[in-house]
Amino acid sequence: MNPISKKQLLEAGYHEGPLLEQILQHLVELDQKGITDSKYALKLIRRKFGEPPPKLVLREKPVECAEAIEANGRDEQENLYAVRRHMQELLKTPVISKGVILPDACPMGGKSASIPVGGAIAVENAIIPAAHSSDICCSMFATFYEARSSVSSEMDALMSSTRFGTGHRHLDLLVDDPVHDEDVWSNPFLTGLRDRAKLHMADQGDGNHFAFLGEIEVTEEMLAVLRLTGHHSVTAGLTAGKIYRVLVTHHGSRGLGAHVFKRGQIAAMKHTAKLLDRFPENAAWLDARSGDGPAYWEALQYVAMWTKANHRSIHRRFLERIGASGVAEIANEHNFVWQRGDTFFHGKGATPAWRDADGKPLLGLIPLNMAEPILVVLGADNPDFLSFAPHGAGRNISRAALRRRFPGELAKSEEIARATAGLDVRWYCGKPDLSETPVAYKNAQQVKSQIAKFNLAEVVGEIRPLGCIMAGDSGKSWRDREEELSPKQIRQIQHRADRRKNHQRMSSEFPDI
Repeated sequence: MNPISKKQLLEAGYHEGPLLEQILQHLVELDQKGITDSKYALKLIRRKFGEPPPKLVLREKPVECAEAIEANGRDEQENLYAVRRHMQELLKTPVISKGVILPDACPMGGKSASIPVGGAIAVENAIIPAAHSSDICCSMFATFYEARSSVSSEMDALMSSTRFGTGHRHLDLLVDDPVHDEDVWSNPFLTGLRDRAKLHMADQGDGNHFAFLGEIEVTEEMLAVLRLTGHHSVTAGLTAGKIYRVLVTHHGSRGLGAHVFKRGQIAAMKHTAKLLDRFPENAAWLDARSGDGPAYWEALQYVAMWTKANHRSIHRRFLERIGASGVAEIANEHNFVWQRGDTFFHGKGATPAWRDADGKPLLGLIPLNMAEPILVVLGADNPDFLSFAPHGAGRNISRAALRRRFPGELAKSEEIARATAGLDVRWYCGKPDLSETPVAYKNAQQVKSQIAKFNLAEVVGEIRPLGCIMAGDSGKSWRDREEELSPKQIRQIQHRADRRKNHQRMSSEFPDI
C-alpha cells in the first residue's frame, strides 16, 4: 500500500494530470523500498517533483470578447450593457481564452459570471458546465416532406405526436426508443437516469421550445450551393422547383440533461475549489483530460444522441399519422460544447458555423420567431467570432417586464392576435403565452442583417411559417421542476416497457393474431 493516497496528494495541492500519475508510480517504488511514513514520503516527493503548483487566480482583466451585435434603441442598449457585464465577469476565468457576443445576446440570470444567451466562449482543455446549463443540447431538427393534407389537419396530427408542459409523459403514454438501450448507464453522470430518459422521450417541455410547421420552395440555386459545399445527403431527396412542407422542432434534453448538469456542476465546483480560492460558481470547470472530465464529456455525447433521438421520435410519430415520408433532414445543436483540437467551444444559444473535419461548412437552422421564416444557413467559419452564428432572435427584456408592458388580458390577447395573424398557432397547455410571441423577441430583420454584416453565416433558404405549437401558459413556472421518481414509479415504468416489448414480440411472431 502506498504511504500516501491519491486523495492526500490532491489535498496537498498536486493536480490531476500526467504529473500526478508519475508521482503515484514513484510512490509504488517507495513502498517497495519499505518507506511507509507519509510525512517522509511527501518530503521525498517534493524533493523529486517539486512543490505543488500554486493555486490559480482569476484574471484581473477579462480576455478578449468580440461583438457581432449592434444595439438600436434603449431596450437593446440596456440589454447589451448587461450582457457585457456578465461576459466580463466570466472572461476572467483562467481557462477561457476568448469570448463572443452574437446578435441574439440577452442576459442569463442574476448570478455572477453567467454566460448570456447568444454568448460563446473558447475554453482550453476544460469544460464549464454552467456555460451550457441544464438545458444541455437544446437543438433544432427539421424534416422535409410532401404535403398530405391541410395545414389544420397536419397541425392536429402534430398536437398528438408531441407533448409540452412541465413534468413528463404519463406512464401509460411513454415512447420507447433504442437509444435507451445504449451501454452508457454505468457512467457516473448517467447512473440511475435511464428511467428519467424514458419519461421524456417525445416530450418537448416548455419555455421557448416549439414545433413549427412551415414550407420551403427549393430552388435550383439552393440545391447547387448545397451540392457544391458537400451536403449531398440533404439534396438527394429534393427536387428543384417544388414546395415542401417542413416540420421543425426545438427542444433540449429535458430531465435527463438537467440531472447530468447538476452532477457535472457539483463535480466542477469540487475540482475548481482545489485550484482557486475564490471564484463564481458559474465559472467552475472540469479538466477535460483527467479526473471527472472525460466521463462528463462522454455523458454529454450521450445526451446529444438522446436529444436527437427525441427529435426523431416526434417527427416519426407525426409522419406516420399523416402517411408521409421524410425526404431530407437538417439538424444542429445550439446549446452545447464542441471540441476542436484542445479547445472546447461552449455556446449558450449559439449556432456552430465552422467547417467540419471534411472541410464542409456546417448546415444549420436559425429560427427568429413563430411568425418569421426559419433560416437555413451555411456557416461562414469566421474566426473573429469563434465561428459561431446566433441561435435565434433573442430577447431584450425579461418575460416579467414584457407582461408589465401589456397589462390586462384584453391588451395581451389583442397583441397576440395581431402578432400571429394568418398562422395556425396552438398553445399545448391551453392558455396563450405573450412572452413567446413575436413581440417578445428582437426585430427579426435586424438580426438577419447582422448575420450578413458580421459574416456569421450564409442564408441559403427560408422555411416560411404556417403554424406553430408552444407550451403556452399553464399557470406554473416556465422552468421545469422535476421531482425524483419513487421506487413504485420506477417499477411501473419498467413493467409497462416489458409489456410493450412482449406485445411487439408476439405481434412479429404471430402476425395473424
